[in-house]
Amino acid sequence: MKSILAFFCLWFSVSAWANQLESIRIWPSPDNTRIVLDMGTAPAYEYFMLSGPHRLVVDLSQTQSRVKFSAINNNSELITKIRNSKPPLASSYRLVFELKSGVKPVVFPLAPAGDYGHRLVIDLPYTDKSRAPQSVRKMMPVGKREIVIAIDPGHGGEDPGAIGPKKNREKHITLAISRRLANIINKEPGMRAVLTRTGDYYVNLNRRSEIARKAKADLLLSIHADSVANSGPRGASVWVLSSNRANREMAGWLEKQERQSELLGGVGQVISQTDGNPYLTRTFLDLSMDRSRADSYAISEHILSAMSKVVRLHKRKPEHASLAVLKSPDIPSLLIEAGFISNPQEERLLLSASHQQKVAQAVLAGVKSYYRQNPASGTMMASEPAGKARQHKVQTGESLSLIAQRYGISVSRLKGHNSLQSDVVRIGQVLDIPGS
Repeated sequence: MKSILAFFCLWFSVSAWANQLESIRIWPSPDNTRIVLDMGTAPAYEYFMLSGPHRLVVDLSQTQSRVKFSAINNNSELITKIRNSKPPLASSYRLVFELKSGVKPVVFPLAPAGDYGHRLVIDLPYTDKSRAPQSVRKMMPVGKREIVIAIDPGHGGEDPGAIGPKKNREKHITLAISRRLANIINKEPGMRAVLTRTGDYYVNLNRRSEIARKAKADLLLSIHADSVANSGPRGASVWVLSSNRANREMAGWLEKQERQSELLGGVGQVISQTDGNPYLTRTFLDLSMDRSRADSYAISEHILSAMSKVVRLHKRKPEHASLAVLKSPDIPSLLIEAGFISNPQEERLLLSASHQQKVAQAVLAGVKSYYRQNPASGTMMASEPAGKARQHKVQTGESLSLIAQRYGISVSRLKGHNSLQSDVVRIGQVLDIPGS
């Protein structure tokens, strides 16, 4: 009799607490703070807002919690405190998020994907000024404008991207390379960089092009690190939009990764419907894409040529795929795979600061090479007189051949112009650059 009673007590306990709140993660971004509740099973939930003070209340049915509030990493400007409160039912669990201001939350569950299990995602639209996409504005001659390069670090936040043999995540590598690229672009007269994300948070795939558009970008470069099931492939590649749905094996793999990214990062359709984003209706206007696609291909050839001098290439010609970040009808857009994170040797390289700098320098060299031959109307680069000499200060990771390539001149001419006896240059050394 006692054993039967014990069984029923255990059964009642399990059924009453059918779910577990395992952790709470917070991802602040410039225009949104995302809260992720990691759950043991699919959540049953209700939520509502309170004011005076502002609070978001979330009730989780038949749930108990393992969360220690002191262990939550909260870097959001919006969320001032996280605590529990007395639930409406003994078997439920009530979470309270104290907020700096009132918001309209978007709440949705996500099924298991990748390394994640069941999740309840709460997006709180809020402008975090400390995390706004940054760009450096330089004084320009009257009537001249900068060439604006939008740099998109792939993945981020809930979406780690590919994971290497040593468990390094693509999202961290792409952000590191993108920051280096933005830094050297912003040192170039007549050029300016803007990042689609400046930290570890997820940006909806269509939103990335919209950020570039708002910055009036001339070019969008999406930085990634490739991955396949086989650890053998190595080398960098550049992808442009396919006029037809790509059917090659590697393109299919990339598109599969994009679908996985959307699952990991969240249901983009939910948010896009909430925001009423008109951009989605424009992305398939083939006629307006013709010029953008042609420019994208031409720029990618210059970048591949520059990269071939400093890193291994996987493909020497631009590849084609149908990816969301490439579908902007009015901005030439490229996806640059810096290497294969799935390859053990290349994973180590991609983590190296010197290799990241080489990749960034080569991408910039390719971009500059294209715009020298095809200067955008009204820009400072279009007004530069031929043969104009400049100076260059040698930075970490640069070589004489890379500097020569960057300015479109030969190594021998650069050496002769500076009376150099060898190919060795020192960090901080200033070189005179003859006109190309």
